[in-house]
Amino acid sequence: MKKIGPKLVIATHNSGKLREIRELLAPYGIECVGAAELDLPEPEEIGVTFVDNAELKARAAADLSGLPALADDSGLCVDALHGLPGIFSARWAEDDAGTRDFGRAMERVWREVEAADEDSGHDAHFVCALSLAWPDGEVQSFEGKVHGTLVWPPRGDNGFGYDAMFVAAGMDRTFGEIEPAAKHAISHRAEAFKLLVGALGE
Repeated sequence: MKKIGPKLVIATHNSGKLREIRELLAPYGIECVGAAELDLPEPEEIGVTFVDNAELKARAAADLSGLPALADDSGLCVDALHGLPGIFSARWAEDDAGTRDFGRAMERVWREVEAADEDSGHDAHFVCALSLAWPDGEVQSFEGKVHGTLVWPPRGDNGFGYDAMFVAAGMDRTFGEIEPAAKHAISHRAEAFKLLVGALGE
């Protein structure tokens, strides 16, 4: 795989996601600049999979910036809801004005899980697709998952999104309760990054 170079555009306007990606890439000496810092627009996510949307965002950022760009598309997939909210995870948090409130989104998830078939349980998993695009159009994608269960009420102020209601398999604290370093060791984003870093070393 081609080298990234010293500077990489992170194609997100989500400050929590940008912070997490910067922390994951910090050991590799790569300077990360967020899409918002470059005034790059957010393309409409019209893909039908996480990889589709990640590639769409990465290609758009690389084309507009002239730099390699990394995009992440991730979300929560709940078994009782047949994989929803899935690629619509961020949109479940938006109100009519486009403002995101994940507290409201978590309430909706729990309400719909409780209304689902009682045998469905609270199993869920996070998915993260990472796509790395270059200005010449080349793109490579990687996908990671972490399985766990949902809890209510939400717990913890760390993390972002649905982290406060998700307990990874083998743990007893939510992603919102554990320290960032602990989350980086086991999360869906961490799994995708392991694949990305492995490819960078090729």
